[in-house]
Amino acid sequence: MNPELKDIPNHILELGLGVLSQAQRNTFYSSFGSDSCLDEGIYGVLQAAHAAELILKSAIAEQHPLLIFSTVPKSTKVDGTFLSLNDLFESGKTIQFFDLPEKLWATTGYKLDNLELYHSFGKVRNCIQHFATPDIEIRTETAKFIYQVIDPVLHHFWDLFAIEYVDICDHESDVFDMLASRGVTARYPEHYKEYAEDAYKKL
Repeated sequence: MNPELKDIPNHILELGLGVLSQAQRNTFYSSFGSDSCLDEGIYGVLQAAHAAELILKSAIAEQHPLLIFSTVPKSTKVDGTFLSLNDLFESGKTIQFFDLPEKLWATTGYKLDNLELYHSFGKVRNCIQHFATPDIEIRTETAKFIYQVIDPVLHHFWDLFAIEYVDICDHESDVFDMLASRGVTARYPEHYKEYAEDAYKKL
């Protein structure tokens, strides 16, 4: 394997966590004075789905970077001895959102905790992206997707917490209240315990 491909899993994970932080900001918060007629929550849907795609791909790529590709360049189309990043950029095609859970299971043995939610949320994402916003509580559905689909993956592969990736300063002081108001519970590290317990005792 070309050594330059070895950093692909970490690169994808960092991107996924960054997009997840943006998704949670748009899911739980609204900007004051925004001129947009769109609910910022719809951006949270698109970003959460994208974050999941990247995070699942990172877990797959840890087994081998080329496993995230459904199509790779043929040896006759490559100049060097090994595939390069440029070869993949020019001719590679990665696995699509709806196919990722099966690929994740095949390569790692891990099955998503809530596959039905993964697929239904993907349909919501597609609806928003191509047609219109469906008549559902999109912020609640996004919160469920993050904490019932993405967070278990972060826990299983990297012992990370989704709650720590919210692009708002001091979010821990109120994000648990917003999760609780939507009936969503979250795993959390010890230093978030006081905030979480205060919020969840209201349920």
